[in-house]
Amino acid sequence: MYRKYLMIAAAALVAPVAAVAPAFADGGVFVGVTGENVALSGYDTVSYFQGDGVPVVGSSRFMVEHNGAEFHFSSQANADIFAADPDAYAPQYGGHCAWAMSRGSLAPGDPTLYKIVDGKLYLNFNEQVQQTWLGDIDGFIAKSDPAWAAIPDGKRFGQ
Repeated sequence: MYRKYLMIAAAALVAPVAAVAPAFADGGVFVGVTGENVALSGYDTVSYFQGDGVPVVGSSRFMVEHNGAEFHFSSQANADIFAADPDAYAPQYGGHCAWAMSRGSLAPGDPTLYKIVDGKLYLNFNEQVQQTWLGDIDGFIAKSDPAWAAIPDGKRFGQ
């Protein structure tokens, strides 16, 4: 019963996001509402997978374009790693919230609220939503993958 109320509360936290028009790069990558075309708010996506797994902010000096968005990196080496296999490092669901996607909704993902599962990077909207998502990661991914595939490009990309 408590879990049901937690899910309802988490949904209420995500609902206001729908009123904000999210920004997308041409390839469907969430790039924030600032008008900039920078994925992950400028965090180096390769850094999530290295060392202690704590992401670091990248620099526009080391930029790779992927799916219409700029990905920034902390070094040329990380930019080269990403360029060689971007799908291995790009966030799932174009950087949208993994929990919201399990409900068939698009909501921005916070690059500081993340988890790597089976070698893939997932983001969440806020801490409360992330706590819900962490309660059944496999179940939510099982719902999110087909939901993401079913979103038409026009809606997925905010067109």
